[in-house]
Amino acid sequence: MFKQSDISRKKRIRNMLFIIFLILICLTTRIGFIQFVQGANLKEMAMAQQSLDRKITAKRGTIYDITSKKVLAISATVETVTINPVNIPEDKKELVAHKFAELFELDYEKTLKKVKKKSSIETIAKRVDKELTNNLRLWMQENNIMSGINIDEDTKRYYPYNNLASHVIGFCGSDNQGLDGIEAKYEAELKGSNGKIIKITDAKGGDIGKEGENYIAPIDGNNLILSIDMTIQSIVEKYLQEACIDNECSDGGNIVVMNPKTGDVLAMATYPNYNLNQPYEINAQAELSQEEKTKQLQQIWRNKAIADTYEPGSTFKLVTASAALEEGITTTDKEGEFCCTGGIEIAGVRIKCWRYYRPHGSESLRQALMNSCNPVFIGLGQKIGVQKYYSYLNKFGFLNKTGIDLPGEAKGIFLAENKVGPVELATISFGQRFEVTPLQMVTAVSAIANNGVKVKPRIVKAVINSQTGEIEEKPVQEEGRVISEETAKNVLSMMESVVAEGTGKNAQVKGFSVGGKTGTSEDGVNTNKYVTSFIGVAPISNPSVVVLVTLYNPTGEGGHQGGAWVILTTL
Repeated sequence: MFKQSDISRKKRIRNMLFIIFLILICLTTRIGFIQFVQGANLKEMAMAQQSLDRKITAKRGTIYDITSKKVLAISATVETVTINPVNIPEDKKELVAHKFAELFELDYEKTLKKVKKKSSIETIAKRVDKELTNNLRLWMQENNIMSGINIDEDTKRYYPYNNLASHVIGFCGSDNQGLDGIEAKYEAELKGSNGKIIKITDAKGGDIGKEGENYIAPIDGNNLILSIDMTIQSIVEKYLQEACIDNECSDGGNIVVMNPKTGDVLAMATYPNYNLNQPYEINAQAELSQEEKTKQLQQIWRNKAIADTYEPGSTFKLVTASAALEEGITTTDKEGEFCCTGGIEIAGVRIKCWRYYRPHGSESLRQALMNSCNPVFIGLGQKIGVQKYYSYLNKFGFLNKTGIDLPGEAKGIFLAENKVGPVELATISFGQRFEVTPLQMVTAVSAIANNGVKVKPRIVKAVINSQTGEIEEKPVQEEGRVISEETAKNVLSMMESVVAEGTGKNAQVKGFSVGGKTGTSEDGVNTNKYVTSFIGVAPISNPSVVVLVTLYNPTGEGGHQGGAWVILTTL
């Protein structure tokens, strides 16, 4: 017969076995969970812990002008210095920190803290010229420091012509990312894909040996060919600067040159401009707060040709004339069709002609455009009517953005069609009390110069694949007929008369058939500021360029439109 103690012992053994069995089941379940559920994630974590990645920056794509020969932006090869603090011998840490501080002009104490850290990697200096890193290499050999200091290839953005086309090209930030202009808009094409060096380390982050390194090459960014012609851009910037200085334009100015057949923007300049290699520098005489500095920088970087709007003034009479001719309301040369008495009354409001003190009298449409006579165009606007007039505004592209491949584009500012009364239509008809961008104005007149067909502005002509060399052309995009070819020729003929005999006489160029229209408007209401502009087309027989010069608040007495004539002569 079993004793009570034997029964108790067997029970304890059975219970222990059961507990051990449960533990084994739990452990097996846990191991299975780790292996099959968490396995992939844990493997990645282990690799991250046991490997050290050093980034190799991809070379940013080159930006060329329209000739494909002039480089406007390029990435120069530089180097970045990093360290693995655990691999630098303890007795040489201070020596290393001293050399870094001396060579790269760094704060010694802060550098020493990095060198003494227990981290796996620290950055000492970015985008350093090779002259300095070669000096470092020589010093490392002389002091027998062969591990812990990494010198890797990097790139730095460089703009060979400094200020040229600054508002078009834009610039890059500290990490080579595009922050403005083409650099920002085409970031995906230009940036490429970074490479890296993967290095297997021990548990403390120390080197295992050279055989533990894996090099993944970077893929360079694609190159761009712009529509900008460097020669034309240089001429434009030179004469824009002269015009703004001579006329004391407190708010600067801009010039846009476009090929009406292709929409290519051959030049786009804003004054004042800035140095792309030093975009954060301000020529300020007084100390500025950070907020004031930021505000000034944003103003300097602003591309007024596409981001700012203005009242076009009398240059807009070209649109009214085009619509009136297209609708059969008038003809170009009917003698005595109109009569300027110095003003016109609309809905009880008398709107004066600019030469109200000496009225133009009997005029044809050609003569009215030559004289820039407000009452004639007010009358034409009333005959066209709000609905029809707004349909032309839409066709000419004033109610929408042009869609140019640049950031920050604005669009025209007009009253809603259902809120336009007789007086509002009258002011629109001669170019006031609404706003457009300079690019919209150039695009609209380019449609007239292109036999009535509107073309979308183009700033990038082609993208060159950095790996294959394949060139992807950006197509010319026609956006529809705005006016008939006959109407377009008639308007161009009148523009030629404006320059030959009218208000645009100063634009005459010997040997060239030049057409154009002058414009003066208020910059806002009751500001006592004005905007002066001229839009020119050449040659009239077969237009290849449309030029718009816009000067903001000119207060001097110089020839503020002279730059446009020189540009037309050169082209």
